[in-house]
Amino acid sequence: MQENNRTLPYVFRLTLIATLGGFLFGYDTAVVSGAVKAIREFFIVPLGASGDRANSLTGFAVSCALIGCITGGSVAGFVSHALGRKKGLMLSALLFLVSGLGAAFPEHMGFPGMEPFTSFIFYRIVGGAGIGLASMLSPLYIAEIAPPHIRGRLVSWNQFAIVLGIQVVYFVNWFIASQGNEEWNITTGWRMMFLSGVIPSMIFIMLLFFIPETPRYLVFRNKLSDALEVLKKTVGEKEAEAGIKEITESLSIKSAPWLSFGWLVILISILLALFQQLTGINAILYYAPKIFQNTGIRLDTSLLQTILVGAANLIFTVIAIITVDRLGRKPLLMLGGLLMGLTMVAIGLTFYSSGKNIVALVFILIYIAGFAMSWGPVMWVMLSEIFPNSIRGAMAIATATVWISDLLVSWSFPVLDDNKWLLSKFNHGFAFWIYAVICFVAVFAVWKMVPETKGKTLEQIEKIWRKPAA
Repeated sequence: MQENNRTLPYVFRLTLIATLGGFLFGYDTAVVSGAVKAIREFFIVPLGASGDRANSLTGFAVSCALIGCITGGSVAGFVSHALGRKKGLMLSALLFLVSGLGAAFPEHMGFPGMEPFTSFIFYRIVGGAGIGLASMLSPLYIAEIAPPHIRGRLVSWNQFAIVLGIQVVYFVNWFIASQGNEEWNITTGWRMMFLSGVIPSMIFIMLLFFIPETPRYLVFRNKLSDALEVLKKTVGEKEAEAGIKEITESLSIKSAPWLSFGWLVILISILLALFQQLTGINAILYYAPKIFQNTGIRLDTSLLQTILVGAANLIFTVIAIITVDRLGRKPLLMLGGLLMGLTMVAIGLTFYSSGKNIVALVFILIYIAGFAMSWGPVMWVMLSEIFPNSIRGAMAIATATVWISDLLVSWSFPVLDDNKWLLSKFNHGFAFWIYAVICFVAVFAVWKMVPETKGKTLEQIEKIWRKPAA
C-alpha cells in the first residue's frame, strides 16, 4: 500500500491524541518514584512498622496502583466492546484526573472513617485502573486506524509517549523536590507531585472529543458507512473500499470464544507480557532514585540521575520507531533481550563488588537503551497486532498479565533489595541477577515461538492462526 500524503497528516493527528493515553500511563506510573521516601516517612513510619514489614508496606504503597492496572487491564476488553475505543479512552482520562486529586489530598477526599493511608491507596488504585485501560486502548486505537506499512511505527509512538510521560514527571519531581528541604518534601512536596497529573488528564479529555471511533469498531457496530468514511481519511479512497470488505469478512463472526483460533496466540501474548515486566524494567523506573541512593548520593542528585535514565529511554525508543517496520518485531525483541540480560549481570556485579555510582549509572543506561529499542515499544506493537478481530478483547488477558507481573516486580524489589541476609551476601546485586536470567529465557522464547508480523494487515496476521470453526 503506497503512502497517501493527504491521509497521513490526519492519521498522525489521531495518533498524537491517542498517545496522550500513553503519556498519562507513563506519567502516573513513574510519579511515585520521586515520593518513595516521603511516602515511607509520612505514612509508614507513623504506623510503627520497621524492618521487613516496613519494606513490604513501602513496596505496597509504591505498587498499589498496579492493583488498579490489573483491574483496568482485565476489563479493558469488555470496555472496548461495550463503549468503544474512544469512550474507553475518555473513561481512562477521567480516572487519571480523579486519582491525581485524591492521591494528593487523601485526608480531604477519603470516605468517612477512612484513614489517610487507606485513602491514598484507594486513589492510587483508581489511577491504576486508568493506566490499565489506556495501556490496552491507546495502542489498540492506533493499530486500528494505522495503514499497515507504518503501523509498527505509529504504535511505537505510544511507547514514546509513555517514556516521555516518565521523563516529564522525572523533571517535575526534581523541580518540586528542589523547591524545599527534605522536611518540606515529606509534608508537602509529594502532594504536588501527584497533583501535577491533573493538567495532562484534563487536556486528554478535551482532545478526545475531536477524534472518531476506529473503523473496525464501527464495522463491529454495523456502522459501515461511518467506518468507510474513517478509512477514506486514514488510508485513502482506493484502499478504503478493499479495507472495508476485508474487515467485514473478518468480522463475519463478531464475537468468538477466545480460544477459537487456538491456544498459541493466547500463550504468546501472555509470554510477551510476562517477559516485558519480569526482565526488571519497572524495578529500575520505579526505584531509580533509591537505586542511585544505594551508591551513597543525595536525593536531589539521585533524581537528576533518574532524568538521565528517562532521557536514554526516550532517545532509544526513537530508534525502535525508526527500525520496527524495517527490521521487524522479532529481531528487535531478541537483540534487546540479549543486551538487557548482559547489562543486568553487569549491574548486579557492580553492586556486589563496589557499588560505584558512575559504573552503576552507565550499565543502567545501557540496560534502558536495550529495553527502549525492543521490549518497551515492540511488545505493545505485537499485542495490538496479533489478535484476530473477533477476539480482540482477548488482548485484555495479556494486558492484565503485564500489570500482574509488574506488581510482582515492584512489590518484591524493595524486599529483595533491602533484605538483611541478601544484603550481607550480595550487597544490592541479587535482584538484578534474577532479572538477567529471565532476559535470556525471553530471547530463547521469542526465537522459538513468536511469528513476524511486519508489513501485514491485521486481517492478514489473523491468517497466521487457525480459522475458527464454522
